[in-house]
This record gives sequence, structure tokens and C-alpha cells, in this order.
Amino acid sequence: MNKTRKNFSTNLTALFYILFQLIKVVYTDKSPPNIIFILADDLGWNDVSFHGSSQIFTPHIDALAYSGIILNSYYVNPICTPSRSALMTGKYPIHTGMQHTVLFGAEARGLPLTEKILPQYLKDLGYSNHIVGKWHLGSYTKAYTPLMRGFESHVGFWTGHQDYFDHTAEEKGMWGLDMRRNFDVAYDLHGKYITDVISNEAVKVIHNRNTSQPLFLYVAHAASHSGNSYNPLPAFDDDVAKIKHIDDFNRRKFAAIVQHMDKSVGEIVNALAEENILNNSIIIFSSDNGGPAAGFNLNAASNFPLRGVKNTLWEGGIRAAGFIWSPLLKQRARVSNQLFHISDWLPTLYHAAGGNSSIFKQRKIDGIDQFEILNENLQSSRTEVLHNIDNIWGSSSLMMDKWKLVVGTNYDGQWDYWYGPVGNRTESSYSINDLLNSSTAKALEKLNMLPDVDTILRSRRAATVACTNIEIDKCKPLEKPCLFDILNDPCEENNLADKYPNIMKTLMSRLNEFNASSIPASNLPIDQRGNPKYHNYVWTNWGDFNNDVNEHSTIHY
Repeated sequence: MNKTRKNFSTNLTALFYILFQLIKVVYTDKSPPNIIFILADDLGWNDVSFHGSSQIFTPHIDALAYSGIILNSYYVNPICTPSRSALMTGKYPIHTGMQHTVLFGAEARGLPLTEKILPQYLKDLGYSNHIVGKWHLGSYTKAYTPLMRGFESHVGFWTGHQDYFDHTAEEKGMWGLDMRRNFDVAYDLHGKYITDVISNEAVKVIHNRNTSQPLFLYVAHAASHSGNSYNPLPAFDDDVAKIKHIDDFNRRKFAAIVQHMDKSVGEIVNALAEENILNNSIIIFSSDNGGPAAGFNLNAASNFPLRGVKNTLWEGGIRAAGFIWSPLLKQRARVSNQLFHISDWLPTLYHAAGGNSSIFKQRKIDGIDQFEILNENLQSSRTEVLHNIDNIWGSSSLMMDKWKLVVGTNYDGQWDYWYGPVGNRTESSYSINDLLNSSTAKALEKLNMLPDVDTILRSRRAATVACTNIEIDKCKPLEKPCLFDILNDPCEENNLADKYPNIMKTLMSRLNEFNASSIPASNLPIDQRGNPKYHNYVWTNWGDFNNDVNEHSTIHY
């Protein structure tokens, strides 16, 4: 009997050992998550309906936001190129030379080739990387373009904006076609709406991906950036006609552009669901900077109630609408007030992909790995954000804990105020049933991830910024620096610089430390050799050609 018991015990132990090994194999061999990063262009804080306004209804974006983690203290840089450089490198733009305005197609520069960027890091982990949409980090030579920097395919454009239908771009008095399929000029896409092109190509990448590899898909929308001067807000007439509750015609067209992008988000979610990979995916949604409101850049965005616009260092220029969504997150369906900067995505996503983010300690990046912080809802290890230092324009801003320092400003202070439209902010005006009936909500419902109505409305309230109008505008940053308590005064209405001189001293000292570590802005004069009129009216990698140009020459290649 004892021998029988001993054999039984031995066999049982062996069985448990085998089961443990099987469980271990299943756990450790779990496929890395697919990562889909959706970057909107010039989308304002108040241009998505999960932040409190019902004027522009974004059901697909909202459904993801409510079932993920809404990042309510999420900061980007004030304009396109600097934000995109921070996303790709994990570094503040002052450390890559990308801190001043944007990169133009006829400048002989790009994001430094010495920088290893996000898709290259993910490629090391076995990812298949694809980009659709806008690049805006250099195309002077092929070496600066996406296919040479870790991406396997690209359908989209290299410069900063374009007409949504004809895909030409105006820059610095120059004009030319900017639409690529990998390195080829995509003439065949003429007349096709850019949001639809991006959406269709993203869906195609998802369906045709290499299933033996995890996918990184970077969806960089043109929306809601303004187009060319002859058609700054390109929207379908039928879409605009359906929007009857907005009186201002430009705002109505802007709303149509945003809602078309929202539809695109839904199509991407549906494609992931159809491929049965939604349950092992991470989706990030972000704007690259604040919205150009009140006619800035011929646009009609809204950052209400935040102060300022795109390309200013006020909250309206740098505090972005954003969230992270994934079934893999433990603490989700919540609004996060953890401090997060766009440079954090590089180490955070590298961690989420299975990499060891400690490698970045030796590489001197500014981004912080916040995956576990978000996953477990822990206190953020980020205690400060450098919003920017622009020594050419003489403006800079730094945030430490709840305190924000503003030194100088842009445009001589012309865009330092508060701009609408406000939109209908009553809860009863929010189309909750339309949200629940959206295709994205249906897909989330199948994953048991769609929150109930009470949770959705609580999240929406928590994600809505309210301001108390304490003391309006005693700040004159062109005369002397200003200080704001962003936690209690997110609308920057009460300058506390005189009240807290010691805090001012601390922040000024830290700003000086950052300035000492900065490198000069890499901006270069416009080079006429890059003018599309010398390249068959196409924006191209002109630095790869030996060309001397004059007003009467045309280069054929």
C-alpha cells in the first residue's frame, strides 16, 4: 500500500510539473500585441465628444476612449514636426534640433539619421512595421523617408499637409504633388479623399499582414489639418449638409472632416475584429498638437476651455486629446490624471511589445516607460514635462508637478487668449444610443469591454475640464514670466508668479538646465533645388539628385 501511495504521489508530482511547464510555455509564448497608433493632425481638445462637447460627435473614438484609459494630463509639442520627432525618438525636440516650427519640403534636413526610432526598435522585437498617411520628418534624401527608417511600406505624403482631393501641397510659395506609394509617386490616387485613402490602406495592411509577425501600424491622418489656401477645409458636401446644428460654415466643414476621420477609426477597429486580433491589440489615439482655432491656419478647431491655439505653449496648444485602449490593460475604463508626454510612447510601447525598456537608460532619452503605471493605475513616475524651448522665437515652458512656467510667447501674443466654439455641453445632448449602436461599440461588446451607460457618463464628466474664471489674464509673458497652478487652474486664468517667488525660482533654474542641454535648432533656409517646379511639380527627395537649377530649367528623372 505504501509503495502504491508513493508511486501515486510521484506520478502526481510529475503530472503537476508537466502542467506547470505547459502553462509556462503558453504564457511565455503568447504573441506580442499588435500596436496601432492613430495620430490625428491639429485636432483640438474640444473636437472630440468624450471631452464634454456634443457639437462634433465622435462615437467610434469615444467608444474606444471609454473602454480604455483616457489620458487627461497628456502633453504633446505645440506643432507637427516637433511632436512627431518626440514620438519617434523618445526625446524632447531640443535634444534633436527639431524644436523650432516645422520641417519644409525644400529644406536640406530631416530628423537626424543618428537617431534610432520607434519602428526600428520594434523591428528588433520581430515586428512588421507599416505607415499610412503623413510623415513630416524629412524627405530631402531617401535616407530620411519612412522606408529607410524601419517601415516596410508607406502610402501617404512626406510634407506637412495637402489638399484632401488632389494631394498637392503649398509651401513657401511652392506647389506640387505629394502622394507616395512607397517610393513611387501615386498619381492614381488623384481625386480620392485622403481620409478614405488612409483608412483603406490601413485596413488593407491589417488584412494582408504577415501573420507570423506582430504588427505595428502607424496611421497618421491628414485630418483635421487645413488643406491648401484655395480649399482650406476640404469636406464632402453631403457630409457638411447633414450637420445642421452648427451655424458657422467653416466649423461645419471642420466637423465633417473630423467625423469622417472618426468613421475611419471605426473601419480600422472592424478590420482588427474581422482578423480576430482585436483581443491582442493596443490602440493609441492622439492629436499631434492643439487645435488651430478661430481661423488660425485657415482652420476652425476648438480647444475650449483651454487657452491658446496650435503653435503656442498655452494648454490649448500642447494638451492633447488622447487615450490608450487594449484588452490587455488591467486597470481600464477610467480617466487617468497621470502625467504623460508624447515622448513616453517609445519606451512604453517597447515594454508592451515585450522589450526591456532599461536599454533606454544608456541612450539618454527623455521618455519614461509608463506601461505598468497605466496597466496597474500607479502614480506616474513623471513629475515634469518640458513643453518646449524655442530660442529663435524666445518662448519656453516647463511643468513641474502642478506648476507651469511660461516664458515669452509666439506671434507677439496675438493668439494668447481663449477661443470657441464651446458647443453644447449638456449631458442630455450627448447621443449615447448612437454611440452604443456604432460598429466599434458592437465590436467591443463582443469582447465584453463596453462599459455600461453610467460608467460612460461618469468618464465623460471626469474627462471634461471646467474652469472657474478666477482672475482673467494678469499674465504678460512678453514682459515677464508667468506661473500657473494647472491642477486647479487648467485654463491659465490666474498668474501666480508674484505670489510664489520661490517656486518661480525653482522652475526657472530647471528651465535653464534644460536650455544648457539643448542643441541648436536645425532649421535651414529654403533651397530652390527642392522646388517641385523643377521636379515635374512633385515634392521629392531632391537631395539625391545632382542638380543646378534656374528659373527656366526642369529636371527629368
